[in-house]
Amino acid sequence: MGSIIIAGMMTFDLITALIAFAFVSSITPGPNNLMLMASGINYGFARSIPHMMGIGVGFIVMLILVGLGLGKIFTALPVTYEILKVISVGYLTYLAWKIATATPPEKTPSGQTSKPFSFIQAALFQWVNPKAWVMTITAISTYMPQASLLMNVMIVAIIFGLVMLPSISLWAFLGAQMQRFLNKPKILRAFNMIAAGLLMAPLYPVIF
Repeated sequence: MGSIIIAGMMTFDLITALIAFAFVSSITPGPNNLMLMASGINYGFARSIPHMMGIGVGFIVMLILVGLGLGKIFTALPVTYEILKVISVGYLTYLAWKIATATPPEKTPSGQTSKPFSFIQAALFQWVNPKAWVMTITAISTYMPQASLLMNVMIVAIIFGLVMLPSISLWAFLGAQMQRFLNKPKILRAFNMIAAGLLMAPLYPVIF
């Protein structure tokens, strides 16, 4: 028997492929996951929960808006893409510096407080995250039929919502488990510097 039709246009096979794409793209290294691992190491799992939730909600909102046509603005006004690229490079550079200089709260100098990403910061970051844009555009252009647009956009958003949060949470959990091995300031600083460098790596194709 052929593919089972779901929601009018999306087939069972297409949804299965989308689930696989959502899992692979969510769990593989990228700016979000590197920052979550660094957050888990520096602040622990519990204090990184707002960061995780911000990523999940921010990405879903972005996915829905782009799926409903917001992404067409780049075709109509190419300059908006260049503006987004400049903002992305600048903000990722700032985040890399923040990770490189991060210090656990209990080890900060008196009068200074090191804080993990907030829910709002993580949500807004998705709009300047190169990998989030690649995931969004690929999901919409490859796995989402344009017929029954609103319904299919919601299906894609729900699938990513169910798959993404558990996937990215693993990185914060991994970071929290690594705290015991990175409890010396010099070792922690070395890790943060490496994480900052890895966060900057995706900027190479964006710039050049």
